[in-house]
Amino acid sequence: MWTAEEKKAKGISSVFLQSLPDQRLYDSRHADDGSVVSTPKPLDDVTKDGIKTPGVRSNLIAMVKQQQASLLAQTDWQIIRKADAGTAIDAKVNSWRSAIRVKGDAMESAINSAADTDAVAALFLNIVDGKKSGILWEWPEIDD
Repeated sequence: MWTAEEKKAKGISSVFLQSLPDQRLYDSRHADDGSVVSTPKPLDDVTKDGIKTPGVRSNLIAMVKQQQASLLAQTDWQIIRKADAGTAIDAKVNSWRSAIRVKGDAMESAINSAADTDAVAALFLNIVDGKKSGILWEWPEIDD
């Protein structure tokens, strides 16, 4: 509504907020000018005054374990039925459950092996122009 001169006379300037980086990896905030002030979160757990704060690695591994458990829970009924009644587990389900465990182990290993925040960031699944990079959050699907 106002011209640039009117804004300047009133001491008003435009501020364009930049995107914040991944909050799982960085503590970030916007500065008054809209730029981002960002600090990488510690990769490893930090204990201060007897209080342990999980680092990026611990948080990501917990996410992997939670996702893995959620996926496996979808077919737990077959495992229970096998234990209860001896009914065979579908071979595809058995293979898929194994693949989920192998993939989870690979994700955890990659997280633990990452040297720095940039290396951890590179682990996130990213698809650009049909090319995949990263390992995290790409879980096997069960064959129909």
